[in-house]
Order: sequence, then C-alpha cells, then structure tokens
Amino acid sequence: MDNNMQLCQSCGGPFGDDLSHGTNGDGSQNGDYCCYCYENGAFKDECKTVEEMIDYCAPLYVEAEMFPDEAAARKAMWEQLPPLKRWKAA
Repeated sequence: MDNNMQLCQSCGGPFGDDLSHGTNGDGSQNGDYCCYCYENGAFKDECKTVEEMIDYCAPLYVEAEMFPDEAAARKAMWEQLPPLKRWKAA
C-alpha cells in the first residue's frame, strides 16, 4: 500500500473514490475518519474495541476483494489497526 495514502483512523480503509470522509458535529468534513465509521461527530458502529472492529470488517474486506480470505484479512488488520488514532489510546 502507498505510504502516502490516507487511511481511516478507525477501520484502516483507504480514502479514495469508494471511501469518503465522515462528518463532524457541525457538518464539516472530518480528516481522520471515514463516512462508514464516523458521522455527525460520533462513531457510527458498535465496535468498542479493535477486536470488534476486526471481527466486523474482515468479512467485508474479503467481500470487497481486498484480501484473498478472512485469515489474511485478520492478519493484516491486526498489524494495521492497533496503531491507528482511534485504537492507539484505547
């Protein structure tokens, strides 16, 4: 993955054509989180831990053909997600 590519600091998805930024409470664009994770200044999902986020996202990433299988998705996500802004402080 391109080191300059901006990632959602919650799910790790790359921003681009298919992933847009979430919104702050005032409706402005949030620079850290995607529209699937963050809306109106709050996290949308029920994922309270990095483990729950991986359980939720791994099958979706396989379906989107980002990884060949769920084991590969989980391995990559365990490397990528813990250092992200949302989970680093947890």
